[in-house]
Amino acid sequence: MTDAAPFQLPPPPDDRQTADGWQRWRETRHELHQLPRYSRAEYDALPEDRQILYDLSREIVNSNLPLQETPMSQQVTRVMRARLNKGAMKRGPSTRRGLIINGGGCQGKTETACEVAAACEDYWRQLTPQGNPDAVPGTRDLHIPVLYVQTPVTAKPKSICKTILDFYGADHKTLDLPGLIRAVRRHVFAHGTRAILLDDITRLRLHRIDDQDVFDLIKGFMDMGATLVLIGVDVLGSGLLQGAVLDPRTGDYIIPTIRGRAASQGAETQHQRRFTLVQMGPFPYDADQEKAAFRAHLKGIEDHVQLLDATEGMLTRGPMADYLYERTAGVVGLLECLIEDGIEAAIEAGADGGREELSIDLLDQIPIDVSGQPGRLAAAGEIPTPPPLKPAKPRGRNTVFDDRGPAGKTAAA
Repeated sequence: MTDAAPFQLPPPPDDRQTADGWQRWRETRHELHQLPRYSRAEYDALPEDRQILYDLSREIVNSNLPLQETPMSQQVTRVMRARLNKGAMKRGPSTRRGLIINGGGCQGKTETACEVAAACEDYWRQLTPQGNPDAVPGTRDLHIPVLYVQTPVTAKPKSICKTILDFYGADHKTLDLPGLIRAVRRHVFAHGTRAILLDDITRLRLHRIDDQDVFDLIKGFMDMGATLVLIGVDVLGSGLLQGAVLDPRTGDYIIPTIRGRAASQGAETQHQRRFTLVQMGPFPYDADQEKAAFRAHLKGIEDHVQLLDATEGMLTRGPMADYLYERTAGVVGLLECLIEDGIEAAIEAGADGGREELSIDLLDQIPIDVSGQPGRLAAAGEIPTPPPLKPAKPRGRNTVFDDRGPAGKTAAA
């Protein structure tokens, strides 16, 4: 390997729940190592050291397939982009209308929301390249337009405030609850934060007094000059919208404020809270147009898969699209798991002398396993149950050499 450049593993994933990690992810989220597509013959003609480096490089590409838009994510993108930009342009102290993104586990809610927020931040930074336009004179307040955190598993008013302050890298060890709330408000304003994304909000089931206090506190964030985006699984069944009134004119849910609890202290809970609920579900697959949308999604994935024996239409022609939908029920996260595991199995098959491609026979041997995903809580419905893998049909037994006995011989004659 004397002529080859040294191989470097990709850096570890960025922690988007910190300001520095979010910025690194935002700035590099579209970077993907591009590789030439080699046929089997072209690959075999490469020197051994080049083959090794190519295999390592395409393993990175196959492990980082880019996010594909879907009709469901496009709808969320339109609503969220409009809501964030409109909220960012408001100058008055009025309460910003919030957004709730609802859907099942592994539907792509988090990645879609983060992508929209990052794109809006790109736009805002182009408008104000000098940084935070509201920075305090004589200081160098860091401009942090977007805040993204996950709801703690056992959330309490103090823990959610500390999670937000940890994003900013702020010290909070000696603060009591009123002090934590004031610190959150101070940092949101000082850093010019325009959007607050709170993921896994349905970990709050409102059956505990702490959960009710946390949700009341969260609604208070809407008066801090930032648009609040809540992301969760089965929001309608979680109780978060309990008592909400649907405004038929705007489609907003008007949520009453819970008063009299510790988290309700302060002026931030004096106004009505209005949320728009948008849904992200699996691909529908009944009409021809819906089937065409699913095939287009598969084509987008296929264009980035690096396999030596891959053919045009590997994921879309014949019965493959119908098979993939049946295996995944149209859930994009399950589809991603199946494709990634299928790619690994295909490369192993190619190393053993088989064809390096995705086929129904190959995928039939791969169960979809999404258990144990980092940061996901199965009890909160964040990990879906994949459709069961159908058992292979048993092959008929060859009966040519069976002894049929005297009766069978007479009948055959």
